[in-house]
Amino acid sequence: MIELLDRPASGPAIRLHADDNVLIARTVIELGAKLPDGVVSRSQVPAGHKIAARAIARDEPIRKYNVTIGFASTDIPAGTYVHSHNMEFREFQRDYAHAQDYRPVQMVPEAERASFMGIVRANGQVATRNYIGVLSTVNCSATVVHKVAEYFTPERLAEYPNVDGVVAFAHGTGCGMELTGEPMDLLRRTMAGYATHANLAGALIIGLGCERNQVSKLLAAQGLAEGSRLRSFVMQDEGGTTKTVAAGIAAVKEMLPEANRVTRTRVPASHITVGLQCGGSDGFSSITANPALGAAVDLLVRHGGTAILSETPEIYGVEHTLTRRARSREVGEKLIERIRWWKEEYTVGRDTQINGVVSPGNQSGGLANIFEKSLGSSMKGGTGPLMEVYRYAEPVTQKGFVFMDTPGFDPVSATGQIAGGANLIAFTTGRGSMFGAKPSPSIKLATNTPMYNRLTEDMDINCGGILDGTHTLAQMGQEIFDHFLRVASGERTRSELLGLGDHEFIPWNIGVTG
Repeated sequence: MIELLDRPASGPAIRLHADDNVLIARTVIELGAKLPDGVVSRSQVPAGHKIAARAIARDEPIRKYNVTIGFASTDIPAGTYVHSHNMEFREFQRDYAHAQDYRPVQMVPEAERASFMGIVRANGQVATRNYIGVLSTVNCSATVVHKVAEYFTPERLAEYPNVDGVVAFAHGTGCGMELTGEPMDLLRRTMAGYATHANLAGALIIGLGCERNQVSKLLAAQGLAEGSRLRSFVMQDEGGTTKTVAAGIAAVKEMLPEANRVTRTRVPASHITVGLQCGGSDGFSSITANPALGAAVDLLVRHGGTAILSETPEIYGVEHTLTRRARSREVGEKLIERIRWWKEEYTVGRDTQINGVVSPGNQSGGLANIFEKSLGSSMKGGTGPLMEVYRYAEPVTQKGFVFMDTPGFDPVSATGQIAGGANLIAFTTGRGSMFGAKPSPSIKLATNTPMYNRLTEDMDINCGGILDGTHTLAQMGQEIFDHFLRVASGERTRSELLGLGDHEFIPWNIGVTG
């Protein structure tokens, strides 16, 4: 278990754990600055970056939150700036200790649990939004689904005030791919997860006709049946592009009156499933927004809800902190099996972040390698037990804190979470990612106040208050949880107000294109 500080930060540098050998610069540290424990800075250090808290010998592990994030590549005197120039990525042994630290969740008494104003579907699903979706089976029908959705302008939807919009879900595959096996299964379950998502009042599926991902085979493989909420069209059968667009528009028009008849009613917070994302991370991600989101997740889980941690490359190096909390050895082993697949099959010989190097933005923000990034990323899941591990886009049925295997690329990862049932997305950022994820609203959490002030039109919550000394971790977690309830009840997020989310449906393409 990673021990977190639950007090506002203060002073020029932050010590995160008594056994750490680095400090974190809270603000820009000047040469000669006096730091905790009598350390004097030997150079200028950017905010969010690391400083040696004592002399660190070559090959010694560098520890943050008392977790190994790398190794000294040279002798590092106390007060020295520590980053990728004197710290290197190396593999090291980790004790998975499956289920050793498992503790059941202490649930809030049922009579005291939080609630929100949700949309209850006829099948018992609970929605936070009310869209109609238009999905393409293949890239060849992508233009058609966009044209159908684009017809329904705000002016044309004005008489349907309870409908949030008509949105296209197009993608770049569906043909020229393996006909059977996991790549096709993954695409089909992703599409099925969207077509049957609680946040869609209805869906159209549009194919070309000669593609590998045939409409009829998609429906059969996923057990989908056409009806008032699900229609399908094949362009070659309809008579081409123009006639298919017209047929799609007519079908949506038929769905709109029923979609508009929804009303919001008070439902338990247990119907919230939030997908946890981080992008454009920085050195403050592990101090403010990510652990604050984790505190909100702990609250949500205690109220009966569900949170999906994902981005498998971004837990690598700290996966042992999750397996120790697994509810069983079986659950822990599922996580390690996914890690091994990434390392031993999927990314062998590839220059990807799970193999060490993080993005230029992460580097500039103070993160030296994937171990350090993973340390912060994993904190989004809170401190409770890991209840289940899912493959990409599998339906999430287990309540509580769960994990889904996805890449670290945000739109691909969020697509899997939404397909699995996430009806909210919570997205932390230190550098300033601009992101939306229809049909599930995305809440943006800033790690620091300067970035929040620069990008206020994109950010929903400023977690920089933890650095500024105005909030504790617990206070910020409560603020995020309360925001979940308001957004789930219909309050618009910044990304929704900006219209983001029309182009972020990107199923994970793990197969061969041929």
